[in-house]
Amino acid sequence: MELKNLSSFYSYLRKVKKMESEKKPIKVSHKFNLALKIIFWLLVAFFIVLIVVIFSPMEYISISILFMAIPGIIFLLLGIALIVLTVKSVHRGLLKKFLLITGAAPIGAVVGVILHNVFYGIFIHFFGADFWDRIGTSDEPVFFILSIIVCPIAFLVGMVGSMVLFKKGRRIA
Repeated sequence: MELKNLSSFYSYLRKVKKMESEKKPIKVSHKFNLALKIIFWLLVAFFIVLIVVIFSPMEYISISILFMAIPGIIFLLLGIALIVLTVKSVHRGLLKKFLLITGAAPIGAVVGVILHNVFYGIFIHFFGADFWDRIGTSDEPVFFILSIIVCPIAFLVGMVGSMVLFKKGRRIA
């Protein structure tokens, strides 16, 4: 389509905007919304399990690593599933944003842990075993703080916001 002048361009934009506003949301079944809520509540349950495992004293370190890895992997997979279901859902507004934050936080935490260990190892490999002590820190701080502080706070914000909006029954905010 050739646009000859500015007014035809603006009329074209109005037509496109009108077509976009007339799009109807994809109708999803009750089962789809139920699956979204089940994934959300499972994610909340595994968050609680991880908090208990992290802060409870363990006598055997190999068992505690196993008990942290399995819920952590499930937590990551549930976060991915929540994001996929939220993107495909008809939810809009604040509820959709809170659900996306709730799903993205586990992914960010796992990616942060992996990047923390990768950067820690790379710097030791290239600059020596005492690199972190020479610069005044004993560990790589950025991804560690992201994984341990920022992502859990983001998860809690998304979780509480989603719970409030689920309770109120609001779909569009």
